Amino acid sequence: MSESTDPASPAGRIAAGYAFTGPALDLGALLWDGACRPDLQIRIPLSMLNRHGLVAGATGTGKTKTLQLVAEQLSANGVPVFLADIKGDVSGISAPGVANEKVTGRAAEVAQEWEATGFPCEFYALGGIGTGIPVRATVTGFGPVLMSKVLQLNQTQEQSLGLIFHYADSKGLELIDLKDLRAVVAFLVSDQGKAELKGIGGLSTVTAGVILRALTAFEQQGAGAFFGEPEFDTSEFLRTSADGRGVVSVLELPAVQDKPQLFSTFLMWLLADLYADLPEVGDVERPKLVFFFDEAHLLFNGASKAFLESITQTVRLIRSKAIGIFFVTQTPKDVPADVLAQLGNRVQHALRAFTPDDAKALKATVKTFPNSPYDLEELLTGLGTGEAVVTVLSENGAPTPVAATRLRAPRSRMGPVEPAALEQAVKSSPLYSRYAEAVDRESAYEKISAEQAAAEAQAEAAAAAAAAEKQAKEQAKEEQKTARGGPKPDPSLAEQVVGSGLFRSLARSVGTQLGREISRSLFGTAKRRR
Repeated sequence: MSESTDPASPAGRIAAGYAFTGPALDLGALLWDGACRPDLQIRIPLSMLNRHGLVAGATGTGKTKTLQLVAEQLSANGVPVFLADIKGDVSGISAPGVANEKVTGRAAEVAQEWEATGFPCEFYALGGIGTGIPVRATVTGFGPVLMSKVLQLNQTQEQSLGLIFHYADSKGLELIDLKDLRAVVAFLVSDQGKAELKGIGGLSTVTAGVILRALTAFEQQGAGAFFGEPEFDTSEFLRTSADGRGVVSVLELPAVQDKPQLFSTFLMWLLADLYADLPEVGDVERPKLVFFFDEAHLLFNGASKAFLESITQTVRLIRSKAIGIFFVTQTPKDVPADVLAQLGNRVQHALRAFTPDDAKALKATVKTFPNSPYDLEELLTGLGTGEAVVTVLSENGAPTPVAATRLRAPRSRMGPVEPAALEQAVKSSPLYSRYAEAVDRESAYEKISAEQAAAEAQAEAAAAAAAAEKQAKEQAKEEQKTARGGPKPDPSLAEQVVGSGLFRSLARSVGTQLGREISRSLFGTAKRRR
């Protein structure tokens, strides 16, 4: 018996840790002492896939091919898979691979019976931007914590946004798309709406201004298309094909790869939605879905405390709903410690140590692995493309020994399918007609606009009535003024006589008896009889 096959030798002890009795996925052959050992296979128990995992490594070391390899075997075992296709090169999983010298050589090295095979796939696109079945979320479904993340709000602004969501929900104002959210924010700082939030904290105009500006910038990036109806039902990811294989759901992201914070947060929404809808099932023989979260570092960059707590809680609890999550990133330090501690399965591709920061990351990565007979610092910098350091959870939940592994070759196409084939696959899907057309029904924007229009009409009517009343009063005043200053009636004969020069002359002679008699006669007063 050679040393490498001796169960008491280091290689034998490592291999013994991967001798599982139940269904398992084959990763590849053990690398030991500079040689590939096809007789010593490294595997992952199918029942442990819901204990989550990490696939890490520098750019170009083979992470995407590892995802493809694992996804193929999950599908073959009846387990649905979700993959985010950042660069547009995962769509090939739907088509049989092409045999060539490199593929057949790798298969021979690791004792793999390679056969070109395509797997059942559905292709999705965020908001229909790009080629895929549109995946949309309502603003209410997305929630204030995730929305704060994509809008890059601080903690105070996040709390205010939560208050806005609470108000909208309590008033029956459906937040379906971004214009709904903008309408509610603007209303709550308007003269009409300010009083609405006083009892529960209020909303400052400064914070509202920040949120509105962030929403405007967000929409200018084209993000408005991701929010609306019909909202995507994440249970679509849990389907199997007619032959019993798990459907591989591929979210095509090349068209939005310049919006990394958006798509990483959107992936988190998909997970959170699955978590909310699925029942508790505990440990199962095989997971209901394995979700690969690519470019995971983008999810955690700049994350608030509340956001990190939400991620940690989701990762911790979703496994009891038979959902497994694999985070894919460059180094383990990209993932917060509380999340990393819950990732029981690890596939670590090569790391580079070109800079002091790289060297520091390398040392930090080594510390995350169990003790092993390998010099991991040296090993991790010397791994070739398609090789990785592996440790997983055994069937009893204990970590397996660290194993340097030469990975198997995927059986599907290692590259994208032709655009025409991708377009045909999307249009022929039974889901396309269900989600292709956006629907814009009455929601918060329309309701607030209608109320404001009614309020404006009422205000205009009141103003018109006030103006009419004012005009009537002014007209009445003018009539009174005209009545006082208008032409006097013609004087009577007596008034004419009194006003005449003769009368004035006679008045000057009033002391005489004759003047007195005439005067009395003219005023109609007869001379008194004596």
